[in-house]
Amino acid sequence: MTDHGPDNEKTEIAEDIRALSFEAALAELETIVERLERGDVALEASIEIYQRGSQLRAYCDEKLRDAQMRIEKISDGGAGTQPLDEA
Repeated sequence: MTDHGPDNEKTEIAEDIRALSFEAALAELETIVERLERGDVALEASIEIYQRGSQLRAYCDEKLRDAQMRIEKISDGGAGTQPLDEA
């Protein structure tokens, strides 16, 4: 049996992350990515911020899916209407 990574399982998102706006979560995720890319973080700290980054990514994905579903619902709500210039 092989492990297919965290994408196949639901990521537990901390309550402090759920309290963030999408924009704040994305900004924090960008900061984490920059820190990890620089490579100036100790191994244990890297693991901790990577885990937080995974939670932030999952939260942002969830917020984007919710927004997409709301837009689709709004768009579908007008499916039965006729444009004003067509009579």
